[in-house]
Amino acid sequence: MAKRVQLILNKDISKLGRAGDVVDVAPGYARNYLIPQGLAVHTNPGILRQVERRRELERQRLAELKQQAEVAKQAIEAVKTISIAKQVGEKDAIFGTVTTQEVADAILSVAKQEVDRRNITLPEVHRLGTYTAEIKLHPEVIAVIDIQVVSA
Repeated sequence: MAKRVQLILNKDISKLGRAGDVVDVAPGYARNYLIPQGLAVHTNPGILRQVERRRELERQRLAELKQQAEVAKQAIEAVKTISIAKQVGEKDAIFGTVTTQEVADAILSVAKQEVDRRNITLPEVHRLGTYTAEIKLHPEVIAVIDIQVVSA
């Protein structure tokens, strides 16, 4: 059997790894495809140190993002309830529905935190009342807030 060659990927390659990963591949695959295409380079101690440094910087950046999400969560959850006024028809049924954009705008005006509307999960809102919305600020940080739909 031929020995494996250790390379560092310059770009993401499906079924092999992400950019910066150290991978072991067949020598022919490395020599004939990965290295000529500029997708990978041979490893040496200096490059391995650079890879470790990049990983550490990325880990610190992700930790900082999580910390910022925790601060935003506390600010959002400090406001217990957000009221949204809608026009009402018969039997407390509202015209239309409460959209995630309306919730994001209400959070911005009340809690002074900007939230992407695509990260807000709302139940179907077709009547007056109180509903619970989840706001995904980070993959590990989710804020929960009550939305009170009131008559305009």
